[in-house]
Amino acid sequence: MAISGDAASSLNTWTDLSGFAALRQTAQSDAKAALPAVAKQFESIFTQMMLKSMRDASSGDGLFDSDAGNQWRDMFDQQLSVQLSQGGNGIGIAQMLVRQLGGALGGKGDGASGDAGASKSAGAASLDDSWQKRLSDVAGSARQVGEKVLKLLPTDAEDFVRQLAPYAQKAAEKLGVSVRAVLAQAALETQWGQHLPTHSNGNTSNNLFGMKAGQSWGGEKVSVPTLEFEGGVAVHRRAQFRSYDNPGESFDDYAQLIADNPRYAKALNHGEDVVGFARGLVNGGYATDPSYAQKIVAIANSPQMRDALHAIGQGALKKVAASPNPSE
Repeated sequence: MAISGDAASSLNTWTDLSGFAALRQTAQSDAKAALPAVAKQFESIFTQMMLKSMRDASSGDGLFDSDAGNQWRDMFDQQLSVQLSQGGNGIGIAQMLVRQLGGALGGKGDGASGDAGASKSAGAASLDDSWQKRLSDVAGSARQVGEKVLKLLPTDAEDFVRQLAPYAQKAAEKLGVSVRAVLAQAALETQWGQHLPTHSNGNTSNNLFGMKAGQSWGGEKVSVPTLEFEGGVAVHRRAQFRSYDNPGESFDDYAQLIADNPRYAKALNHGEDVVGFARGLVNGGYATDPSYAQKIVAIANSPQMRDALHAIGQGALKKVAASPNPSE
């Protein structure tokens, strides 16, 4: 008993559940006939989970993020997962399931047909082994990517924010910007406090903003490898960075530089407008990374930052502006 055309069509739309009743009925009467459709539904669920994991691992755009936008994106991903599994060969998982389960559901033949069946089964087994190897390779690659992504996420964002919020508040008031904007830049420069320039003896430089030691700097220095962007291409360089006795000195020096240097005039007095602040830094030439502004905005708007500020009591931190800027 094959699935009717209308029912099969409804399975191609994730919001239409009418086709699943026909699919269930077909599976009860003829499991083998329903197997391809069930396998494709399984593949669509797997694809949707994969898309969701990819979305969760991303910091997001930040410039256009909103609850409505995220809801539309989830709906789009759900329909996309269905279309990918139903069209052509999909991503191959449904085909693999049909071969494996179809062989178990089929009967055995006799004589010459049995020999042909054995040969076909051997070929299918070899093909299944190939698919299993490919899936294993994909899983291994995904695990490696996941490990790299986890390294970029804070192990304890609340602790990072709790320790630095008082210094960030002072700097934010001097610059006329949001506390979370200053904390987001510090988080970006240090990967939430995990990677600061260190001296050869292992002592930290307390440099939270990647402030380099130019000719005008008379304080202590530390020389470390760094990643610069030249013509949009990332290159490894070695540079000297400023070193401070404590994090407070780093925030004070950073705020002094941004407030006094005319290059960063457009980064001042943006209140809760993190986008304007970040763009002002980039326009002033603070960093060579072409995505620097987007990264600051994404971190400032990230669940990690918002949850950390909420946990320490954001009400205790004075806001510079009355309401957030709609451009975020």
